[in-house]
Amino acid sequence: MTLFDWGSKTYLMGILNATPDSFSGDGIHQDVNLTISRGIEMLSRGADVLDVGGESSKPPSVYGHVHKVSEDEEIQRIVPIIRALSLETEAVISVDTYKAKVAKAAISAGATMVNDIWGLGRDSEMVHLIADTGVYVVIMHNTESPKYKDVVKDTVAFLKKRVAFAISAGIDKDKIIVDPGIGFAKGSEQNLQILNRLHEYKTIGVPVMVGTSRKSTIGEILELPVDDRIEGTAATVSVAITRGADMVRVHDVPEMHRISTMTDAIVRRWAQ
Repeated sequence: MTLFDWGSKTYLMGILNATPDSFSGDGIHQDVNLTISRGIEMLSRGADVLDVGGESSKPPSVYGHVHKVSEDEEIQRIVPIIRALSLETEAVISVDTYKAKVAKAAISAGATMVNDIWGLGRDSEMVHLIADTGVYVVIMHNTESPKYKDVVKDTVAFLKKRVAFAISAGIDKDKIIVDPGIGFAKGSEQNLQILNRLHEYKTIGVPVMVGTSRKSTIGEILELPVDDRIEGTAATVSVAITRGADMVRVHDVPEMHRISTMTDAIVRRWAQ
């Protein structure tokens, strides 16, 4: 089943954090009903996908110690939310996890996409789970050894290898999305290079997702705290779309929906 008409518009992934320690301060944690209500509101305001996460993925190099949660705790946080949203809406639901056990529980509850910040490289069972279930997967660039000759060329090469690996394991190429991993194992200058040269990721041959929302590069450039980065995020989203992004992952759905709709009108209206 095809869920996306790539090229027709920029798809919006709304971030739904079921964590107490989200870097952006929007985690809800134990209030499941409030999280579900927030998800439904995001859909009504323009989100195409809801990305539900039960463990913070903020980089320790930027935010210091990050509390890791067990697989069972992560499942307890996200499954009630995913199950309720899948029953109450027709949304595309993504699970933000690199753990196969968590992803399996989320898929059973109704998720149709896995957003893996470690690019299928942390849990050897993840690639087989995705191949067997036929869900979509976001393969993101990440590394614990960030040494680059050219950050764009190096991350493009990495993602090409991970896509080839996924296909060789039985994942349908049409179900693969790549993410250059802005803010993960990269400094601000490298993040800006990736955004400016995003079109180079199109050579991988699959859709490209970009997540810049409220990230530290924006805060560094504008000298603003995490809760005051909406204009900076808007600029990065608009540039990402002009450089070829197929999907953007955002916290501020209504505002970014307007930004993406306006940018799409400029970039895509005459491109069909």
